[in-house]
Parts: sequence; C-alpha cells; structure tokens
Amino acid sequence: MGRIAVVTDSAACLPEGLLQQYDIHVVPFGLMWGDEVLQDGIDITPAEFYHRLRTTEELPTTSQPSIGDFLRVYQSLAGKVDGIVSIHIPQALSGTYSGAQAAARMLEDIPVRVVDCGTAVMAQGFVVLAAARAAAAGAGLDEVVRAAEEMVPRVHLLAALDRLDYLARSGRVPGVVAMLGSALHIVPVFTIQQGHIMVVARARSKRRAVKSMLDRMAELAQGRPVHAAVFHADVPDEAEALRTQVAERFDCLELYVTEFTPVMGSHTGPGVLGLAFYVEEPRS
Repeated sequence: MGRIAVVTDSAACLPEGLLQQYDIHVVPFGLMWGDEVLQDGIDITPAEFYHRLRTTEELPTTSQPSIGDFLRVYQSLAGKVDGIVSIHIPQALSGTYSGAQAAARMLEDIPVRVVDCGTAVMAQGFVVLAAARAAAAGAGLDEVVRAAEEMVPRVHLLAALDRLDYLARSGRVPGVVAMLGSALHIVPVFTIQQGHIMVVARARSKRRAVKSMLDRMAELAQGRPVHAAVFHADVPDEAEALRTQVAERFDCLELYVTEFTPVMGSHTGPGVLGLAFYVEEPRS
C-alpha cells in the first residue's frame, strides 16, 4: 500500500509547524458564540478567542465535527492517498470518534481506520505524530494504525487549572466542587485516563501545582529521555517558564510549546498550564 494520510481534530492542539511538516489534516470543532458559528482555529485564533472570553459575559458553546465535516475531508483525500488513519478525542469526552466512524462507513473507494486516542491536547498530538511519522516513513495502513495504538498507553497529560467555574459550566465537574476549589484557593492537577478526566493532585498555589506536575513527570521518566510539550491557555509567560524548567530538568528529545485551541479553552477558561509527554523506551 502507498501513501497513508493522517487526520485528527482540533482538540489535539498541534503546533502549525508540525501539521505542515507531516501533512496532518485537521477537522475543526465548532464554536457557537451568540449568532456566530465559528470553526475552531480557522475563523478565530486562540489570541482572539481568549481576548473575547476575558472581555464578555457571554460564553461560547461547542459542537463536535459533523459526519459531513469528516466526509468532506476524507473525500478530498480519496484519489490522492491509499488509506486514511483518523485519530480523535476519546468517546467518553465527545461524539467525535463516532462521527468519524460513521463517515468512514459511508466511503467505499478508500479505507479509513478510526482510532480513539484516549486523551486530548498534545498527548493526543503525540499519538497523531506517531502515526504521521510512520506514514512519512512509508508504512502501510495497518502499520500506521499500530503506531498510533501503541502510543496511546505511553502518553501522559497533566494540567493545572486556575479556576474550575468553566469546567463546572461545561458539566465536566460539579458546581459545588468548583465553588469549594475557588474558596479554598486550591489548584487541581488533572489528567485524562482512558477518556475520563481525573484529579491526580491538589495544590494551594499554581507554583506548587507546577512542581507537582514536574515531580510526577520525573517519577514516570526515571531518568530516561522524554518527548514533551508544554501547553497553555493564554499564559505564554508561564508556559515559557515551564518550558525552561522542563528543558533543564529532563533529557528532552523534542520539546514544544503550544496553545489550547478555542474549543479546549471554552471548557477550561484562560490560565491552564500543562504538560504532555511520553518516555523514550530503551532500545532492545
């Protein structure tokens, strides 16, 4: 089999340079803000989104890509490639995976394999990159799927949230939890495991939350090289400071800084700071 295309959604928050380098195709989520319907990362940039979020009381809602959105991307690739691997945010968080599967079943002229990555943000991005790098190396459809699936259990995501009220509004955490977290000045550290958002630590300041994330990363790395990314929601100075700490403390084979796309930021609000990484496996 010849060239394989890799598709993902905008929850992966992959830097534009990597999307272009590996020819990764992104199906955007939708944002509804008042009377406007916006495509995530296309009709509104992160900078525009966070400025508007901070200066208006009206909050956006989000919508997953439609079956038609997936069909348009898949059909645009038909005739140009011999197969498609489509990697998406987990079923437990969104119906995106199901939409991609439904679209894939409608196509007869090109095979499409859909992968639930079990995570989001740049942890999802690293799963996508594993597939894209395999495809760039000439791997066939099954091999590209295998590269993605083998990366899923290896990736880790840790995120510190300044405020929980946005998650409460989105239904991701109960309102009472958000209220108590704000009243006690607690900064929770979240992860996503098998598609479920879980709290792995609670800190009394963001500085301590960052330390908790770095310590957890060190426990998992055990001195081995890592592939890492810092992600943030409109706190670039904090992200750069964390990038510096990661670079100084770990042997990074690659290290990126990326922004929460508007669809992710609509659920968390500004101020999120996090890490996505996986540990290099010893050579046999």
